[in-house]
Amino acid sequence: MTEPEPAAFPAPPTSGENAAPSVDRAAFRGAMSRLAAAVSVVTSDGPAGRVGFTASAVCSVTDAPPTILVCMNAASAQNAALVTNGVMCVNTLCGHQAALSARFAGQTGVTGAARFDAHPHSVAATGAPVLADALVSLDCRIERIVRIGTHDVIFGRVEAIVHGPGEVESLVYFGRGYHRLPATPGESTGQSGG
Repeated sequence: MTEPEPAAFPAPPTSGENAAPSVDRAAFRGAMSRLAAAVSVVTSDGPAGRVGFTASAVCSVTDAPPTILVCMNAASAQNAALVTNGVMCVNTLCGHQAALSARFAGQTGVTGAARFDAHPHSVAATGAPVLADALVSLDCRIERIVRIGTHDVIFGRVEAIVHGPGEVESLVYFGRGYHRLPATPGESTGQSGG
């Protein structure tokens, strides 16, 4: 089976009566703040060194083969290291891990590999760090990167899954703030091996 070529769509006109309406950045960001998203710390290690950053733009792409995507500012130093390393682990945070998210978001002044110093972690099969107590960690090899505007969309094939210690309360980002989202009573964690 051959892979389909990416479709190229013509750019909308930028002037004249058929011009596409323009949405300014502030309005777009305001709209996006109304979308609740799980909070993850994406980690990597390899030739470019150990890096980690907080991300809420993470989602599943397909389960055959298991693939996820992460969106990241292309100008970020962590982005360059992630691309060079070729591996990543997406650590979805539990409800009590807002301080860890802030640390990896750069809100505490700690930078680079020092972000890992205050939090226990192990090493995944790919070599990427797995953060202790994460709700779930997805160990991935990077398969493709697509640049769109200021960001890279990084596609990773999931090679291993590590389930956390059992807490089923997720940390979500909504309305420009952290919130704890409890599981529905009786909800399964979805653990099925791996």
